[in-house]
Amino acid sequence: MADTNLWGVLTILGPILLAVAIIWAIRHNRATPTEEAHTEAATKHMYNEQARDDGMHPERNSDRPAQ
Repeated sequence: MADTNLWGVLTILGPILLAVAIIWAIRHNRATPTEEAHTEAATKHMYNEQARDDGMHPERNSDRPAQ
């Protein structure tokens, strides 16, 4: 009888704990605005460097997204 009650509790609490852990991970895995700006700047730098190495001319206004 105790095993049945334990499985019932685990069946209910398991998904709840899993959901809480997933929500916590999503909320704490976001980049700060400073980190995001740094990433964007590094990406633009790499694209421009690659374009230069390939002999291409990067767009004058690299702030606009490609269409």
